[in-house]
Amino acid sequence: MFDQDVQRVGFACKYMHPDQSQKPRILKEIQHRYTEAQTTVAWLKRQTVEVAEQKMWDIMIHNIDSMYNLIEWVGNQPEQHRMVRLGSNQLPMYTQPDFRYFWSKPDVRAECAKGYARAGEIARKLDVRVSMHPGQFCVLASDSEDIVERSIEEFEYHADIIRWMGYGRSFQDFKCNVHISGRQGPDGIRRVLPRLSPEARNTITIENDENKWGIEASLELAKDVPLVLDIHHHWVNSGEYIEPSDDRVSRIRDSWRGVRPAMHYSQCRIDYLTDHPADVKPDMNTLLEAGYKKQKLRAHSDLMWNDACNEWAVQFNEHFDIMVEAKCKNLASKQLAETKHAH
Repeated sequence: MFDQDVQRVGFACKYMHPDQSQKPRILKEIQHRYTEAQTTVAWLKRQTVEVAEQKMWDIMIHNIDSMYNLIEWVGNQPEQHRMVRLGSNQLPMYTQPDFRYFWSKPDVRAECAKGYARAGEIARKLDVRVSMHPGQFCVLASDSEDIVERSIEEFEYHADIIRWMGYGRSFQDFKCNVHISGRQGPDGIRRVLPRLSPEARNTITIENDENKWGIEASLELAKDVPLVLDIHHHWVNSGEYIEPSDDRVSRIRDSWRGVRPAMHYSQCRIDYLTDHPADVKPDMNTLLEAGYKKQKLRAHSDLMWNDACNEWAVQFNEHFDIMVEAKCKNLASKQLAETKHAH
């Protein structure tokens, strides 16, 4: 388990070099060792079986190494920065019907077990808080049983990696976050939980979204799973800048049963809120009256450009570790951490 006395600010999935003005070729060379490689079903299907399998093997090796490298880099930052979300594209086509056979091969699973164990060991050694976040198509509360089945498979894919890394052994030693997603809502999530593996149940968290299933819906699950507070989603959903002292925030904290909670924070894109002052928090009603669209207001910014929002967000860091969701990844999380340091 990570050190719960450290107040962390983290970033998601990808390292970005501080000097992004360099030539793309040079940046790719620098960042490649921390970045997941990918392929497509269409490309694999055009190849012979041997070529397709070699490609998946090569990507597996590269992605295991890139995960290790990213965790190691994060683990060598100041302790308050030792928090990172790992990408979901680790093992290509893991649940895809035409290629899942490959991931059942004993030699492939042995290589995964060895490689991810190493990544888990470095995370624990360097006290890095790690997490994953299955994509939006993981809809555990769907009203379609077929979609629920495929979503469970997708979640269990993440659980396999978590298990190989040596996590999922105790409650919230690792966070694997999903939205409620699906017409069945909180009841749908509740029905799925008994169908998950022990490691999946130990690591699943539920996040409020910006559309139908907001904080009130999440709180219906407070006794079932830990809840991730996304303060930007809540602002988009309601127009409210929720305060750390709010009773709903206390109930979200309680859902973690003594483990230090994690939350998410992002901002609107500055190229959508052109000329908006950085020392004023955007007002939802004013923006809507001016013709701005909620759908565009929800999109994540590159950097944490709004100082007033940052000053509001860092108040939560006393009781929550903050995952910054921004296009510029570690560069954005550093901005938020500097806001806190300035205060």
